Amino acid sequence: MSLLRPAFIFSLTLCATAPGSSWAENEPPPAAYVIPPATPPYIRNAVESPERSAEQKARDVNRKPAELLTLSGVKPGNRVVEFASFGQYFTTLLSAIVGPKGMVYMYDLPYTEKRAGEASRAFVAAHPNARYELIDYNKLELPKNIDVVFNVLYYHDLSLNDIDIASLNGKIFKALKPGGIFFVIDHNTAPGTGRRDTKALHRIDPEVIKQEVTAAGFELVQQSNLLAHPEDDHTKMVFTPGLRGLTDQTVFKFRKPTR
Repeated sequence: MSLLRPAFIFSLTLCATAPGSSWAENEPPPAAYVIPPATPPYIRNAVESPERSAEQKARDVNRKPAELLTLSGVKPGNRVVEFASFGQYFTTLLSAIVGPKGMVYMYDLPYTEKRAGEASRAFVAAHPNARYELIDYNKLELPKNIDVVFNVLYYHDLSLNDIDIASLNGKIFKALKPGGIFFVIDHNTAPGTGRRDTKALHRIDPEVIKQEVTAAGFELVQQSNLLAHPEDDHTKMVFTPGLRGLTDQTVFKFRKPTR
């Protein structure tokens, strides 16, 4: 098991100074995030929500939340599962989108308690449409009739934490409604390397994700390069200074068949 836990998986930041401080001389300020015009209003409202922290909004230019959430198809009233919710970057957005008639189920592994347990419980206390549980994913029982499942930048960590991935993917398949979406994003490693570099670099070959998820019965709807960074040569650890938030990533949209 890796000694470097992915505690900062949701702390991908811009290569700039923190909000409120000045930039170094001759360095341009970070680009502003622009929400695409075709974004559904409920997603636009969530991204623009004053509830979101300055730190969260500072990540938007690299994380493209409006584009990702639009691609996922999440909408008001949905029942959503989020793996690795610590940090609440996507949780905050999802809670705002699904609204009072929806629900966000947050599942984190027990080791995250020290870093994020208190903040996650505070989030749930302030959001009646959120539930939070620390649990070994090997023992997880998911709620039924789920519309969308999100695993953002954490699929590679399942093997590092001795999770039975085939079993978990099967549970996700059963939990989703027919036509439900399994949305996965992860850091790319060099093609053809599988999980060779997962422990050292926290990356995974996207072909591994595709093969494992489709083996559980899912159909691949879209494999997107929305978060592609061709300048990333796949040889550096994802937390390397200057690289965080700029890794080459693959976005997958899988669907449970309707029949």
